[in-house]
Amino acid sequence: MSRLEAKKPPLFISDPLTKDLFIQSLSLLSRILKSCYGPAGRLKQLHNGVGGYVCTTSQSSAILGRLSVSHPVLSVLTASVQNHVSRFSDCGLFTAILCCSFIENFKSLSVASYTVIKISRHLLSLCMDYLKSEACGCRVSVDFSSVESLLCLVRSVLISKPACMLNKTEIDHLATLVVKAFIFTVPCHVETNAVLGKCVIVPVKSGRVVDSTVLPGLLIETPEIQWAKLLTVKRTCSNMIKIALFSVSMSGDSFSPEEGTIMVHHGISLEALELNQLLDVGKQLVSDEVGLVVCQKVIHPSLKQYLKENHVMAVDRAGLNLMEPLSRMTGSKPIASIQLLSPDCYGSLEDVRVESFASKHFVHLIPKDTIVCSLILCNRNETAWEELKRACETAEHVLQLTVKEPLALLGGGCTETHLASYIRHKSCTLSTSTFKDIDCSRTQYQLVADGFCRSLESVACSLSHDDGDILTDIVYGHCWFVPSGFPSVSNWSDLVSKCGCGINGNTENLSWRLLQGQFASHVIQDCPKKPSVKVADFLTVDCFAAKCSGLQVALETANLILDLSYVIEDQN
Repeated sequence: MSRLEAKKPPLFISDPLTKDLFIQSLSLLSRILKSCYGPAGRLKQLHNGVGGYVCTTSQSSAILGRLSVSHPVLSVLTASVQNHVSRFSDCGLFTAILCCSFIENFKSLSVASYTVIKISRHLLSLCMDYLKSEACGCRVSVDFSSVESLLCLVRSVLISKPACMLNKTEIDHLATLVVKAFIFTVPCHVETNAVLGKCVIVPVKSGRVVDSTVLPGLLIETPEIQWAKLLTVKRTCSNMIKIALFSVSMSGDSFSPEEGTIMVHHGISLEALELNQLLDVGKQLVSDEVGLVVCQKVIHPSLKQYLKENHVMAVDRAGLNLMEPLSRMTGSKPIASIQLLSPDCYGSLEDVRVESFASKHFVHLIPKDTIVCSLILCNRNETAWEELKRACETAEHVLQLTVKEPLALLGGGCTETHLASYIRHKSCTLSTSTFKDIDCSRTQYQLVADGFCRSLESVACSLSHDDGDILTDIVYGHCWFVPSGFPSVSNWSDLVSKCGCGINGNTENLSWRLLQGQFASHVIQDCPKKPSVKVADFLTVDCFAAKCSGLQVALETANLILDLSYVIEDQN
């Protein structure tokens, strides 16, 4: 009998944010995330330490999903960011870096945490009201009648993923494909409750990126050589192909020993009985003029041969992932039992073809109305392909979010510095009654507002990885990056050409100031101006919905952590 240990009492840790372990862990997490941020972000290799799969990435979804965070407070932070990414796909690093900066800056203030929380929520409300107003200088409308506007959004996502290893030509090619795939998923006939279709990514983990393409309909991979010469598929009188979609196995082994004992009369072959039942289904399909049978699992070879002789194409091993888009695209209902075959379950297709990409062969199902498409995605190796797949999925999701809210925010750090400039201006113009409502002094409000603005600016500064100075102009409040190697007292007009988002060139008499560092001067300035431009004029823009959510999640998570007084750990 094993020895039983006495149950240990839980460990109570008071004021966890003041402990060296938390401070060091937060600083380390912040440095890791900042080093990944932006187009010039440094890649990270993550593995479990005992071998196995190695992930090379700079994307938050991959990093936070594989990074082992042992500190319970930081687990709250990473879980909150992961939840944001699961809902919006984009702005994960922005959210995580901003949250870390909020905690670091607010924790260093000599202001009570409950006061910091009240003031920071007021500052957040100022930001959200400004971002949702027509006067917002870092917000632009997205024109869905202009393909260039959509390309701009997609390019911004792809450019920010350095592990994809893409050059400009490849980025432009993929951006065009993602936009084309998205347009395929938009219903032609808009109803009251219109739902976007689906883009299925087909992996080709070899070959050139520019060999990637998008096709209407679905591709089902099949290794069988017989598809090299496509048989004549039976069509209906309306020249359509009737399709039957089976989610049940048609291999003839539907009876499993785990399901119990089956009584069979002497001389009766169970296998023959099942095969005859399958052939009866085949006869019913032929009688109903079905031209294509797709099975999620396996089809018995004898049934396949029978269907082929009657000009019915049979495709098996389609897999679970394709069942929902197949059903939606064809209008067919997945048949879950071979005893329940009904004509109402059939769908239709316009055509069936055979396609080949690299060494892979596919059956191409082409619908009459395209709301489902296939993006054949190629990249040089498996690591780069996995990263590119995540990037394309993010770009597609960004377009879907933008349909609901056709707006975008300036990228390249310009939204963060513009918001910081706005908050600095706004916090100096608040009335005394505002401070009375919040129950704080003007000094306390200014201290928290300064920490709020420095946190926003630290995110913009994280885009630079070469030790060059980062500036903001006091006219538009945009972000400017100075190349490394120049002293901080240089004539900045000679060193910068365009701001981070790419809209403002060095053509006006702009005045700059350093964002952070010993030369930084937080001067009181006017409300930043709004440039009059379209999305297509930008080099870099961000998803409006994702970034607004990221700002809210970062602050609410930081406030939650700042409000912690105890951490209770079970020691057993």
